[in-house]
Amino acid sequence: MNIRRWSVGVLAATLLVPGLAACKSDESAPAGAGAAASAVPADPKEALIASTKEIEKGNFTFTLAGAGLSGRGLVHKPSNSAQFSMKFDDGSGTSMGMELIYIEPDSWVLLDLGELGAMIPGAAKWKGKYQHLDQSKVKGAGELSRYMEEVDPAGSAKLTKGITEVQKTAEGSYTGKLDVSAAGDAATLDADLVKALGAQAKALPFTAKLDAEGRLTELVISVPGAGETEAHDIKITYADYGNATAAQKPSADKVVEASPETYEMFKE
Repeated sequence: MNIRRWSVGVLAATLLVPGLAACKSDESAPAGAGAAASAVPADPKEALIASTKEIEKGNFTFTLAGAGLSGRGLVHKPSNSAQFSMKFDDGSGTSMGMELIYIEPDSWVLLDLGELGAMIPGAAKWKGKYQHLDQSKVKGAGELSRYMEEVDPAGSAKLTKGITEVQKTAEGSYTGKLDVSAAGDAATLDADLVKALGAQAKALPFTAKLDAEGRLTELVISVPGAGETEAHDIKITYADYGNATAAQKPSADKVVEASPETYEMFKE
């Protein structure tokens, strides 16, 4: 898997030019509103598909992990804001990290590229600083130009629609297989990895957990080794439905305008 492209793609598509603003007209459901939701479907596949509906309301926290990557964040549509931090560590001393904040209409990125930072001209000027992004430049900068059509950073709704086998193993617990080739544009998956998996991509084992109100709280996909990628699990969790807090703007003393090199880096 191309770690750099995966991380940039997920972060850029999720937060830099998000679709939260397009959803302003609807008020998010108040905390606890899920209690009035309809009963969890008896059919296991329908239950898992329905479990992602609450995500669409855009008020939750989440985590992502897999293949040396770990991330966490929040989506808060009531304030049209989102925040996500990610770290990558390949286990051999190479590490990098990003934090992105979106508060309509602005966005900021904090980059920690580790040793790679020394290879980028001018990187010392924004080390430890949040770079304020010019939205007109973001929209024309390769990966940064990708718009998020849904508010779910992990694309769980697309993933659950690819379920081919599933059974309920306990109350709120499910196991089965899913066809990720049918959800190749989900942000959680790298297109090159899906291609490398070949026929295996059509039957990846997964487990899922729902809360008492039928909302997705955990999805774990077991990915076999393929190409340069070793076997690993991709784990996605959701929490705080209806109770997320708004993203916080960086303090002025920690903000600089994004450098031309930053926009160029995202184009690659």
